[in-house]
Amino acid sequence: MNILTFKGYEGTAELDMERGVCRGKILFIEDLVTYEADSPSQLQAVFEEAVGDYLETCQRLGKEPNKPLRGQFNVRVPPAVHRAAWLRAVTDQVSLNEVVVRAMDCYLNVRADVMVNVKVTSEDSSLDLRTVLASTAGVAEWSSQRVN
Repeated sequence: MNILTFKGYEGTAELDMERGVCRGKILFIEDLVTYEADSPSQLQAVFEEAVGDYLETCQRLGKEPNKPLRGQFNVRVPPAVHRAAWLRAVTDQVSLNEVVVRAMDCYLNVRADVMVNVKVTSEDSSLDLRTVLASTAGVAEWSSQRVN
């Protein structure tokens, strides 16, 4: 799903095939604010209008606009993962919260590409060094270099 952004707010971008429109809603607020456009090229502008209208309405009502996410949520994990996380926290002398924050940071911000070098010996004792760039989508690129 595509995410739209404007003035610190995020919104969805969805296609409604039954009605033949593009639609979405502002995320991370308690109020329900939706928007709709006839084409994908119009959706960003309609989303921005919806955010502006939401902020104006909040101001007119004397209501603070909802702030996106407060930084707390409940997570359910298998007991073995919970135990492993606690053991890692004890080993690293940090809190369980810190382990979860570090794990999420890695998942969200570390490149998924991995560089792997493979050495293969041939019968004549020379090496064929192959480097593969692998990604979550599969093997992306091979390069080969002959070394004697």
